[in-house]
Amino acid sequence: MDIYQHFRKEEQPFIDQVLSTRDQVDTQFVRKYSDFLDPREQQIFQSLIGNDEQYALEFFGGIANAERRQAVLAPFYEQVEEEDFPIILLQATYPKKFVTIEHRDVLGSFLSQGLLRRKLGDIVIDDNYIQIAVASDIAPFVKMNFTSIKKASIQWVEVPFDRAITSEEQWNERQTTVSSLRLDVLMKQIYGVSRQNAAQAIVKGHVKVNFKVVEDQAFRVETGDMFSFRGKGRSKLLEIVGQSKKNKWIVRYQILN
Repeated sequence: MDIYQHFRKEEQPFIDQVLSTRDQVDTQFVRKYSDFLDPREQQIFQSLIGNDEQYALEFFGGIANAERRQAVLAPFYEQVEEEDFPIILLQATYPKKFVTIEHRDVLGSFLSQGLLRRKLGDIVIDDNYIQIAVASDIAPFVKMNFTSIKKASIQWVEVPFDRAITSEEQWNERQTTVSSLRLDVLMKQIYGVSRQNAAQAIVKGHVKVNFKVVEDQAFRVETGDMFSFRGKGRSKLLEIVGQSKKNKWIVRYQILN
């Protein structure tokens, strides 16, 4: 059976990467760590490894209930602890009386340093601090060069995982039915807009799937996909439950308030 037929064409390089990691664990008897993965990539990783008892597969993101997490694949006899993951949790304060800093500001400043998105985990901001989880191999560079956000000077310090800030984001879980698994149909249902408006937003590049702009209205959504609709927020497709007696798809999703 062709394993690729169960996934999107653009996901094939990631599938090859996971299978290569599995082969290395098999032949070298070593644990292998991934970069930070989005929820869809985590779902693919899990489905490829499945419940094979010869492996230990764990995910961790450095921050409680992290959305973006690294994976570790190890021989079944190894015990993997959170402290084993090559993740550093960095924290900074900022002058909140003089500047408002949002998630997109932190991400934009991070990427402007030439750093790769896959080296960055979740970003959490509260009234006093900014926390980011980063791959340990880039932590020294981040501390030395990532020194300002929106012209506000910042300084990063390492903090233990038990001091991670709990995100205050409120996700509401819902279940609904849709006539198809097209992107425009799901965006219509989740965000309460007309299908025409959903289609126009997609064509204009205002909708992202797994952090990438998708301009194809007929793009087929999958379990684990994350969406952002400009001006309307973010959502996640938790599960494609199945089809109803009327041949509609039953889906569970979360939307960020």
